[in-house]
Amino acid sequence: MELVFHEVDRSRWSDLERLFESRGGPKYCWCMVWRATPGEAKARDRASRKAALERRVRTGIPVGILGYLEGEPVAWCSIAPRTTYRRLGSEDIAVAPQDNVWSLVCFFVSRQYRRQRLMPCLLEAAVEQARRRGATIVEAYPVDADSPSYRFMGFVPAFRVAGFREVGRAGTRRHVMRLHVR
Repeated sequence: MELVFHEVDRSRWSDLERLFESRGGPKYCWCMVWRATPGEAKARDRASRKAALERRVRTGIPVGILGYLEGEPVAWCSIAPRTTYRRLGSEDIAVAPQDNVWSLVCFFVSRQYRRQRLMPCLLEAAVEQARRRGATIVEAYPVDADSPSYRFMGFVPAFRVAGFREVGRAGTRRHVMRLHVR
């Protein structure tokens, strides 16, 4: 099974839409939980969240990547400059002024492809996307496997295997992990 990855841009919006609206897809949040401005956060309905994400895509703001299998979108990873998200809980952890931090905040894999070891491929592709776009650090916020929430952010062991190192905590559940990519 060979996944092909592409950055979500205007030409890929319909693919993202199809994946998110598929059975079990994240159509309830449209990956806006960590992106919403204060004004957008007041509108909690699906249509508003979808419109907010689409506005970002249409204006060229990076939002993430899609993984394709045989031409069909089957996986998503939210990877974008940390400045495009609201506070993630890591802003007080030191970074050098010259660093360009990209945050990795969400994963989604279609139900029929879960438990098939796609996560390492998706994580590697997300890191490579950030590197290509000028990131010097990729920051992630995974949880322990027994966490009752934030599971969409991934699990700590997958990030350790990929070379990420823990640099702090964001709240009680989320670990802050970083990978230097330059």
